[in-house]
Amino acid sequence: MTASTPSRPRPRRTARLAAAAALALAVGGGLTACGSGSSGAKAPDVTVQNTTATTRARQQMSPLKAAQPTRVVIPSAGVDAGPVLRLGLDEKQALEVPPVDKAELAGWYTGSVTPGERGASVIVAHYDTAEGPALMRDVRKMHVGDVIEVGRADGSTAVFRIRETQQVDKTDFPTNKVYGKTDRPELRLITCGGPIKNGHRSANIIFYADLAQVK
Repeated sequence: MTASTPSRPRPRRTARLAAAAALALAVGGGLTACGSGSSGAKAPDVTVQNTTATTRARQQMSPLKAAQPTRVVIPSAGVDAGPVLRLGLDEKQALEVPPVDKAELAGWYTGSVTPGERGASVIVAHYDTAEGPALMRDVRKMHVGDVIEVGRADGSTAVFRIRETQQVDKTDFPTNKVYGKTDRPELRLITCGGPIKNGHRSANIIFYADLAQVK
């Protein structure tokens, strides 16, 4: 392709970039409406240590074609859940979370690439809700080096290996780091943690993972 014939962005890619830009203008881009502890059945406060792998995987996996996620499996946290919900932005332009009656399911942010495509795919799930512990109740058991498996609609499973764990206050959410451009197939898994303030968890827990295998 010559410089005189620039490629035109695909409409789907353009829509995603617009959605990501809108999310960046929201309240930090994190999960704001999660982890409500208004009832007595809440889970204990959780803190995850910020850790980064000392070395990055030498072998870079080739990106996959688009295929929507259907299941999320995290062996270290006892997670095996499907289907995967489709999430967008709410009326305040903040990232949606699974509804309370589906707190045992994960959701995929449709403004991001599908898991395994080039770029950062974003999956979110509750640690707890007003009804008590939720899908990510054992998030403290997840560590750098663990895998997150995502079943896809084409029958394949994208296996991601955790490279970094990060817990941040919701007022200091790293929007660019989470949603920014990357040339590798990567995954961001976001949940909530920290103490409850004003009825909601005050922190976001983020796992950054790289595509390591396709099954």
